[in-house]
Amino acid sequence: MTQPGIYDRDLDKGDANYVPLSPVGFLKRAATVFPNRTAVIHGDLRYTYAQFYERVRRFASALKARGIGKGDTVSVLSPNIPALLEAHYAVPMLGAVLNALNTRLDAPTIAFILEHGESKAVLSECSLNGVMGEALAQTKNRPGIVIDIVDPVEPDGPRVGTTDYETMLRDEGDPTFVHSLPPDEWDALALNYTSGTTGNPKGVVYHHRGAYLNAMSNALTFGVNNRSVYLWTLPMFHCNGWTYTWAVTAACGTHVCLRRVDPALIFPMIRDYGVTHMCGAPIVLTMLIHAPADQKVEFSQRVEVCTGGAAPPSAVIAKMEGMGFNVTHMYGMTECYGPSTVCEWQPDWDAMDLSERAPLMARQGVAMVALEEQRVADPETLIDVPRDGETIGMLMLKSNTVMRGYLKNPDATRDALGTGWLNTGDLAVMHEDGYVEIKDRAKDIIISGGENISSLEVEEVLFKHPDIMEAAVVAAPDEKWGETPCAFVTMAPGREGTVDAAQVIAYCKENMARFKAPTKVVFGPLPKTATGKIQKFVLRSRAKEL
Repeated sequence: MTQPGIYDRDLDKGDANYVPLSPVGFLKRAATVFPNRTAVIHGDLRYTYAQFYERVRRFASALKARGIGKGDTVSVLSPNIPALLEAHYAVPMLGAVLNALNTRLDAPTIAFILEHGESKAVLSECSLNGVMGEALAQTKNRPGIVIDIVDPVEPDGPRVGTTDYETMLRDEGDPTFVHSLPPDEWDALALNYTSGTTGNPKGVVYHHRGAYLNAMSNALTFGVNNRSVYLWTLPMFHCNGWTYTWAVTAACGTHVCLRRVDPALIFPMIRDYGVTHMCGAPIVLTMLIHAPADQKVEFSQRVEVCTGGAAPPSAVIAKMEGMGFNVTHMYGMTECYGPSTVCEWQPDWDAMDLSERAPLMARQGVAMVALEEQRVADPETLIDVPRDGETIGMLMLKSNTVMRGYLKNPDATRDALGTGWLNTGDLAVMHEDGYVEIKDRAKDIIISGGENISSLEVEEVLFKHPDIMEAAVVAAPDEKWGETPCAFVTMAPGREGTVDAAQVIAYCKENMARFKAPTKVVFGPLPKTATGKIQKFVLRSRAKEL
């Protein structure tokens, strides 16, 4: 029998030397260290960290008095306003699970989520109560608690609840409520549903440990500190705001709420509030670039912008830099709490001009601090591809910041995590310097005459065209080549009709290998999911009919 080593005797884990990791504790610390610092700005409202913490404790105690406890799901349908931010602390304080609902979903999908997640309580902001009312009417097991959120900035809208949020805080909340951290950091913290392209969305389960670590990693990687002012251009429902709901508080920065992404609001807010950080999908950057000139208010500070999704084309990077923004490219997915890799800036890039560094900046990069390991490998053999920047494999991740799994879906969980790695479904190459570059989703690669064509590579060229605002490329059937690229493009405002399909194709042939150029071009708006991702499955269906 093996005897215990010297470090296994009398050196036990106990209350004094082990505390479960949870982002809930960030708020208590911020309220203790900076009680009078502005924590939240929303219109004319200002909450200090002391007030923020008091409101959260009122919220948590009111939910507890109504019977909400460990493992209960609390769903919130709301724009980026204080109530949703407060829910990120109040709900997990009780050991309950926060389900932040996508505000762009339709009633049947919301009804499915409420049923599948077994929601015990629903909070819904009045402007969204039309769709919530329909969803509640379609549920077989209606949640027992329904609360209206009446936003003083825009209070109009129907009521579906038995009371409203502010009344509940005032009349039912205890400002001295004592809460504790979860007994197990593996406990469920949040339930986020993937937007999906076909079928019902999958419920991704986060735990306290992963949220804590990813929030800390984000704050460190993005340079958020106690002087930072973070503008909520990213939906808080999306991966819990990429965990910045907790990261900004951990750094004791200031949250600036924003109900809707509108350049006419964003530019003045950057100037008036001294915004230093913001995040968003590439479409947000595109909206800012193409905003009317009279909306582009000047500001003195440089603003750090983190973007995810498809790599920002070099033309987008150049235009954002010209307007006073520094763009950082990150990569992630719902299954890994949002950002997990970052295109970390290297000192020698400083001396490069944009044409040299843009391709480097557009890579997905290296693992963030909390991500244990990333690799590009054959998904069957798990053998790493060479670091040659050419051999394509599957991007795989391993980390404490990977989801617990999919709720009530063991088969999908096994498919995603069964190899001991998170299979991202993204095809990538590994460069010599250890930076990953995604070439395409596995389902989006175009195979033309036996040659692999990356849709992202074609899109990069299209984005450089001065008149094109958005582009998406998919495979179209071809009798000779099997399939060829088909481009769907949206022209910049006021530039509609300035070029035709032949001119776009010719432009691509001049700027890339001719065989990779699209053979068809379709003009018009692009279909998007509820999280703003382009629905390429819709475009593939359209391409088959051309």
